[in-house]
Amino acid sequence: MPQLLVRTERFPIAGRFTIARGSKTEAAVVVAEVRDGMHVGRGECVPYPRYGESVEATVATLEALADAVAAGLDRLALQQRLPPGAARNALDCALWDLEAKRSGRRVFELAGLPEPQRVVTAYTISLDTPEAMAEAARAAARPLLKLKLGAPGDAERLAAIRAAVPTSELIVDANEGWRAEELALHFDACARSGVTLIEQPLPAGADAALADLPRPVPVCADESVHGRDSLAGLVGRYDAINVKLDKTGGLTEALTLAREARAAGLDIMVGCMVATSLAMAPALLLAGLARIVDLDGPLLLARDREPALRYEGSLVFPPAPELWG
Repeated sequence: MPQLLVRTERFPIAGRFTIARGSKTEAAVVVAEVRDGMHVGRGECVPYPRYGESVEATVATLEALADAVAAGLDRLALQQRLPPGAARNALDCALWDLEAKRSGRRVFELAGLPEPQRVVTAYTISLDTPEAMAEAARAAARPLLKLKLGAPGDAERLAAIRAAVPTSELIVDANEGWRAEELALHFDACARSGVTLIEQPLPAGADAALADLPRPVPVCADESVHGRDSLAGLVGRYDAINVKLDKTGGLTEALTLAREARAAGLDIMVGCMVATSLAMAPALLLAGLARIVDLDGPLLLARDREPALRYEGSLVFPPAPELWG
């Protein structure tokens, strides 16, 4: 009889992680384990207050499913039991992992995906002064940088960073921090700095302004997209979507969302919250469908879990079975 175990773990962040909505110094994650007596499947999620989630509520939601898991709850039934979000993500990924271990096959095989390869991940530069962000970008020395913006002085930040790293590809994440009347100026500053993608410039729900405004730089939805139900309102307003397992509620929905988005003409970015390698591992299976991979969560931590993903500079390698999948 399968047994569901749920626990909270905390990992210190190296320094401080700052976006337009605030700062944090640790990553609080929730881990779901499903044990059948011989095998253990694991999944990790990051409850996000922006979506009305908390660690305590996520743990309670998962623990309430213990009897259902013992009775044989599977991934397909889980999609009906829980809405998209962190709790469903942890359990969905744990069930994928358990299925792989029971079958002796990798999750990419079970999902009908090509074998994952090493990929270049973006590396995030936290919101700060222009001088501090420029120095952080220079010190990172990465080919692909994601810049957290969304505060007064963003044009100055962009100019300082581009001067510091003239050859790095830059993507920008405003985290809903810009206003519609400012978009033309922000877009122009991004274009002048050679930015290749802008994430979520406006608050979710204020997307209509994007339909009537020239977009000199492609724009990617993040907070505005969760599961497939979000797609219809994005076409014509966005050029890409950021698929995060904590938003979709796991790999099962993420795979379908990514395929349907591509069919609708949207590019894919696969992203993450600040979390450990256990949260990144299932998301790596989406890398083959994505134009941009942003799975740097473990690189922002002071320590990762063991076993961990292998990172070499900006290259991230597929997970070993001992970690996940």
